[in-house]
Amino acid sequence: MAYDQAGEQRKFQLQELDELRLEAYEDSRIYKQKVKQFHDQKILQKDFSVDQKVLLFNSRLKLIVGKLLSRLDEPFVITNIFPMLRDKHTNSTFQVNGHQLKPFHESPASTIDDVEIISLVEPAPPDGTT
Repeated sequence: MAYDQAGEQRKFQLQELDELRLEAYEDSRIYKQKVKQFHDQKILQKDFSVDQKVLLFNSRLKLIVGKLLSRLDEPFVITNIFPMLRDKHTNSTFQVNGHQLKPFHESPASTIDDVEIISLVEPAPPDGTT
């Protein structure tokens, strides 16, 4: 009789361990889901349109000569909703990943009227002493 009770108690302990293991798996799944949701909120969506100019990240540039050397190549033009770019020099098109693109913002052409000139020369004192 004692063996039957010990066997039942052992089965009960194994069931409790199995439930704890399943709870741990469920908690881990919930944690991963919450972390993914938090991470996805921080990702900025990049929306590109046809004929928009973009900069392409050059991943083949391994050796950087200087710290300030940009890894972004010249502006390309998007030719298709899929990230297809057209090189304006060779007029060839190629497909790239959207994560390698950055929008290109052209600066407005400044005119001479918009530029303010500030003189950095110290004026001479009015009494004539230097």
